[in-house]
Amino acid sequence: MRYKGINHVALATNDLDSTIRFWRDLVGLRLIAGLGRPGYRQYFFEIGPRDMLLFFEWNKVRPLPEKDHGVPVKGSFGFDHLALEVETLDDMWQIYDRFKAAEIWVSEILDHGFIYSLYSFDPNNIPIEFSWANPEFDLRRNPRMQDSHPVSEALKGPERVSGVWPEVNEPTSSQERKIYPGEGSELRSKKNNW
Repeated sequence: MRYKGINHVALATNDLDSTIRFWRDLVGLRLIAGLGRPGYRQYFFEIGPRDMLLFFEWNKVRPLPEKDHGVPVKGSFGFDHLALEVETLDDMWQIYDRFKAAEIWVSEILDHGFIYSLYSFDPNNIPIEFSWANPEFDLRRNPRMQDSHPVSEALKGPERVSGVWPEVNEPTSSQERKIYPGEGSELRSKKNNW
């Protein structure tokens, strides 16, 4: 079995217009699909050739409270499920069979049009999805908007819209560019505990 990467990470918002402006227009991710209707939407952003970010729009969801990265919280959340993309449909059946043999609950394989998926939970009760990309329909090559009433920002299309955010007039000079060590920088050391 070979994984290709993360198919999508699913998060939630109650304001899809602001979310689109941030992820598409500020961050620069392409909006490649929109599904749903007022009160329940799913919009996909392309992270890279194989990775996407999904936002559900739920009217009553609240944004996460401000917190430092990696610090546990309780209460409101913004994470829905983790989806891992497999290379072949046979890989999906291997996962299905392995979960069944281990007597771990796993859904049937479902056809979502652009992906086939099966669902389960990890030992921490984190919802997981395994996906196989349907080669007959590629949203990255052919973005689609199927939302019956798209939000106004989505109607502007999948590509970055210029003029939404201020242009950079004074870029940081090469002399001012400083990079500070952070967690993980120690991975570059020659020491290896294996």
